[in-house]
Amino acid sequence: MPKLYEYFGLIIMFYANEHEPVHVHGKFQGRESRAEIIVLNGVVSDIRYSMVAGRAPLDTNEMRYFEEIITARADDIIAKWIDFFVLHKPVTPERITRRLK
Repeated sequence: MPKLYEYFGLIIMFYANEHEPVHVHGKFQGRESRAEIIVLNGVVSDIRYSMVAGRAPLDTNEMRYFEEIITARADDIIAKWIDFFVLHKPVTPERITRRLK
């Protein structure tokens, strides 16, 4: 399961056996939510957040961090998805220690 980012304790990652559409999981202390990145004509058009079956969702503060990083890094996440799932390249995780607002 490739880890993409660590953002104030929140882990943003893919599962190794993922499927389209492009999406990532945000995990923090056993809680987990999902963000699906919708791309139309090569441009991010929407980001949809949802719960993960069988897991408690991220709390309000964790969700705010999750939304911040996904909004700020959506294009990079898509590039990492292509690298990992299409081109079979390794993904190097990044630790972000400053707010992305």
